[in-house]
Amino acid sequence: MQERTKPEKVLGPEKVLVIACGMIAREILAVRETLGFGHLDLTCLPAEFHYRPDRIAPSMDAAITKARAEGYRHIFVGYADCGTGGALDRICEKHGVARIDGPHCFAFYQGLSAFEEIAEDDMLSFYMTDFLCRQFDAFFMKPLGLDRHPELIQDFFGNYKKLVYLAQTDDPQLERVAQDAARLLGLAYEKRQTGYGDLTKALATAARGS
Repeated sequence: MQERTKPEKVLGPEKVLVIACGMIAREILAVRETLGFGHLDLTCLPAEFHYRPDRIAPSMDAAITKARAEGYRHIFVGYADCGTGGALDRICEKHGVARIDGPHCFAFYQGLSAFEEIAEDDMLSFYMTDFLCRQFDAFFMKPLGLDRHPELIQDFFGNYKKLVYLAQTDDPQLERVAQDAARLLGLAYEKRQTGYGDLTKALATAARGS
């Protein structure tokens, strides 16, 4: 009688942890679902670090150290430089991890090559994304006091000429927020349908554990 052998256990890809900016969490989850990256885990640092880039590098250092202790071998940093002045790159080098290429999310959403072509023309543009449309009151109106003192608009936005909405999705409600913001701030308005830009490619690379 022939001995029956147990089937070999099929192992899936090893878990990869993305430690990202809270401002792009929804977009990372959307890419993960679209591409079927079930082995990609996500944790986020506070979106408010957008205003305090000096906190990004030390917080990332602690987050990576914690993730290593939890057993993650493959970690990807879901940030561009984001105003850290190279400090985030030094943390990435220290831990042997990679981050999203580029200076900030406004660049990688548009694609770095496309951004480089228009960066000079956009020097006086105020960027908004899907996240910033959803959080316009929480991120701009209330913290800057514009809901109580609209006369401050000129102080904060007087040097801008145009509001550029970088749209990750085609959502009329979010576009209305961007259009209303442009009118409120006294800026010309432009919409660019960027989708997720270079974020998809970056996450595909990260999902391979490379």
